[in-house]
Amino acid sequence: MNAANDPDFAPIATRIRDNVGRQGFMNHIGAELSELTRGTCTLAVDRRPELLQQHGLFHGGVTAFLVDNATTIAAATSRGQPALTAEYKLNLLSPAVGERLICRARVIKPGRQVAVVAADVFCVTDGVEKHTATALASIAMLGEKAVARIPSPA
Repeated sequence: MNAANDPDFAPIATRIRDNVGRQGFMNHIGAELSELTRGTCTLAVDRRPELLQQHGLFHGGVTAFLVDNATTIAAATSRGQPALTAEYKLNLLSPAVGERLICRARVIKPGRQVAVVAADVFCVTDGVEKHTATALASIAMLGEKAVARIPSPA
């Protein structure tokens, strides 16, 4: 469901997009928030030499970053509250070779304290997607008091 079909989601989406825009590492990596709906998030990054490992594949750390960020953002959209990664299990399925790396995350079980979120990562080559990784994450949902105690550098 998008902001047009869910008017209560519009301010949540705006806040999340603003927060993501202030993340230094997102900007450093060159990742973009390409899709955001309640309970879902899609992040993508284009191929650049700085993001590759010695064999010319996307570095596993880039895949892990996309999973970490996309699952947290998806969880935050589900309840409209801040969230932090508690843990995730990442399975690298095949070499991440391609022009673009895309991570699609979706909430499996929203919760007041912990959300369970799945993510799949794809590499795009000549318009064709290849599934390169899958993950399952536990995301800690934060209350406003906890957020107020965390200083923001942004």
